[in-house]
Amino acid sequence: MNHGTHGTPLAPARSGVPEHGRVPKYYLVKAQVEELLDALGPGGRLPTEAALAERYGVARATLRQALRDLLLEGRLRRQGRGTVVAGAKIEQPLSLASYTEGVTRQGLRPGRTLIALDRQSAEPALAERLAVAPGEMLWHLERVLRADEERVGLESTYLPVARVPDLDREFDPAGSLYAHLHARGLRLAGAEERIETVLATPREALLIGTPPALPMLLLHRRSRDDAGRPLELVRTLYRGDRFSFTLDLAAPTTV
Repeated sequence: MNHGTHGTPLAPARSGVPEHGRVPKYYLVKAQVEELLDALGPGGRLPTEAALAERYGVARATLRQALRDLLLEGRLRRQGRGTVVAGAKIEQPLSLASYTEGVTRQGLRPGRTLIALDRQSAEPALAERLAVAPGEMLWHLERVLRADEERVGLESTYLPVARVPDLDREFDPAGSLYAHLHARGLRLAGAEERIETVLATPREALLIGTPPALPMLLLHRRSRDDAGRPLELVRTLYRGDRFSFTLDLAAPTTV
């Protein structure tokens, strides 16, 4: 979807109507439900499927397809046995800012739940990416990401133990890893990132609390210190229905 300034979504061309003019019935219902969502506002509870199907004069299967699209787009979210209108997506900047900074900037309370913090021997592929010898000890830190207590992602980080030997004793897993590194004189000077869309594994979906069919945004990052040495490898899954990424682009200095 195209976006205007300040992250405001632009409507799809011709409101999604194909060139031949024939619109699937579920899509018409979806547009009607979207009007209801705007009226209810974030947190508003949606009527039951039976009530909505009767309201719009469609079969339950048609209604479910419309609701499924709205769930995948992040307009709706499950709450208990019901469905409520979701708030705006969390905008995470593509920068060296930490998750804490990105979420706090939007007035949300960041949080993390520790899944694992252990040592493991560097396999050849990991060793190459971190510029360490195969077999060197690495920290593996895995945490569920939260925003206002809602589970929104899963982060897995690898760092050389030699660079941060006190991680298991002095680091608060609920806090910012970047703040911990900065306090110990380890500053991030740059990073390479790659983003792709994936489906979560059954384990990941269980930890994040989402259906396995929900699309995820997968971010791979390798960060470097101010001497150009790799410092961390991060694999982060973000819920596709709750996150969008932003990037400020500058014009090139030469044409």
